[in-house]
Amino acid sequence: MGLFLIAFLWLLSFAPLQGWAAPYAAMVIDARTGEVLHSRNADTRLHPASLTKMMTLYIAFEAVRNGEITLDTPVRITKKAAAEPPSKLGLRSGQTIAFRYLIRAAAVKSANDAATAIGIAISGSEAAFARRMTRTAKAMGMSRTTFKNAHGLTESGHLSTARDMTTLGRHLLYDYPQYYNLFSRQSTHAGIKTVPNTNRRLLAAYKGADGIKTGYTRAAGFNLVASAKRKDERIIATVFGGKSGASRNAKVAELLDMGFRRAPSRAPIRKPARPAYAGNAGLGATVAALTGAPKSSLRPVLRPGPGAAVQVAGTVVETAAKNRTRIQDGIAAAIAAADIEPSAGTDTPRPSARPEDLVLASTDPAAQPEPEQEIVTRLSTSGGRLWGVNVGRYTTRYEAEKILLKTALSEMTTLEGTLRKVNQSSRGFDATFQGMTREQADLACRRLQARNVTCFMIGPS
Repeated sequence: MGLFLIAFLWLLSFAPLQGWAAPYAAMVIDARTGEVLHSRNADTRLHPASLTKMMTLYIAFEAVRNGEITLDTPVRITKKAAAEPPSKLGLRSGQTIAFRYLIRAAAVKSANDAATAIGIAISGSEAAFARRMTRTAKAMGMSRTTFKNAHGLTESGHLSTARDMTTLGRHLLYDYPQYYNLFSRQSTHAGIKTVPNTNRRLLAAYKGADGIKTGYTRAAGFNLVASAKRKDERIIATVFGGKSGASRNAKVAELLDMGFRRAPSRAPIRKPARPAYAGNAGLGATVAALTGAPKSSLRPVLRPGPGAAVQVAGTVVETAAKNRTRIQDGIAAAIAAADIEPSAGTDTPRPSARPEDLVLASTDPAAQPEPEQEIVTRLSTSGGRLWGVNVGRYTTRYEAEKILLKTALSEMTTLEGTLRKVNQSSRGFDATFQGMTREQADLACRRLQARNVTCFMIGPS
């Protein structure tokens, strides 16, 4: 009897692997407005597991946007990253791999080694990266979240809530729509092999599902932040503490259905405010100058005269010129993120993208490229800067905006400081650069035409 009791207790100690779930929590919101449609234990601090990688990826996208790193930067894998337990890509210590493949592996396969490599590549150490993750979380309003690592494996103090992870999922959708398509891929090539999506069953089974992230540890149970879109409605549902992957998916489907029932058919899009840039020390001021982020300075005294705006803009242009490499990296990253493949022998190819590589449908406001992607300095149209150039008419706004990005990269010298603008008419979407003098517009067109780029000048209206 004693041996039987010991054996029973020994088996019981392993029950949490499948039979016993972690504490349950859930949250459902209307992604368009942020309105809470359902919550249960939503503010209970729990283990997030690999939902953590949503923040790792958010900061990776932020780092690319702000010129800290590019998608093609080769990353050398450290012993620490290579030694992470599964799920993993299989990286080896000392090998190098492009940053984009680490992003793909972390987003789709939930690879722990890739997540750690991302953190070390950006912040120098995983500990420093975890502190940045927590700073970013606080800036988003994730007040009950603390990160200790980049992958989400159980660690003391590494905790979050269903509400906070839902908030993070919404920020991924609206702050970086150009990358959001990663989360809907059934599989992706991650540099050394093709990896399947850990969320592929829900993506295949639930109508409209297009992300976002799964997670599992014994301490956390089966977690998931999921998003689905039907017509003009978009719902985000979060579950912590599922008993199994299948029951978790069933619960998420039930919550998404509830969300679609409760959400109005029409609602205004109220995008969340992008959090303050919480980058690595010493980089914030430079990036703020390039991206137009608010600085803690006194309100400048208004200078009289119509030429004042141009004078101020000239200073900004000079600063931007000193940082041209960073600007070029930012624009190149935006183009690479959209999977545009430039054609040989021409500077104005139409974007070529595989269906599985496209961002969300262009009818979804979250899928439209953000104005913040425009890294080119904006000039006033006063002081004679009333001219511009047109570089083509396209059938969609998305197509026109991507051509503007590519053209800006190829002709930085004459287009630096101009405003990229898409003008819509019944005939299509005109891609234009504005805020130029007549001489600048003429020079820009001549340089573009010399490379077989369609271009004509636009005079003052």
